[in-house]
Amino acid sequence: MDYRYHLHRASHVPLTNRKDCWCRVKGARQLQESPNPPPSLSLLLRRPLGMSEGESAGSKLLSVDFEIFGHVQGVCFRMYTEKKGLQLGLVGWVRNTCHGTVEGQVQGPAHRVDEMKQWLGKEGSPSSRITKASFTNQRTVGELELSGFKTRF
Repeated sequence: MDYRYHLHRASHVPLTNRKDCWCRVKGARQLQESPNPPPSLSLLLRRPLGMSEGESAGSKLLSVDFEIFGHVQGVCFRMYTEKKGLQLGLVGWVRNTCHGTVEGQVQGPAHRVDEMKQWLGKEGSPSSRITKASFTNQRTVGELELSGFKTRF
């Protein structure tokens, strides 16, 4: 079988019938359904776009919850957060709260999670005005618990 990796956007080339797949490998459906897929394939299936094999295997993976305060609703904050998370190769989710804040969770390599925390606390979307960023429940995870980066409603 051919194990060359072809990275595509999940919306264009689903690997399985799930919509949150990150990549396509020729013959991957048969391999994934087989009882013992090659280790490199199963590692690739759990690795977000932009994360190298070394990062997923050797880096400390973090998960952190966040809540952002200020003028952060109605200014495309969720859309920019999702875009930035995908750029950094992170997984997670983001949503508006009924209190006028934005909350979510980010998972990935420690240095990229730290970069995302900086972005969330200081930059955000172009029209946002961030007054406070709260990061809680930061923990090390063995493997990513989420896939993709999604806006929740």
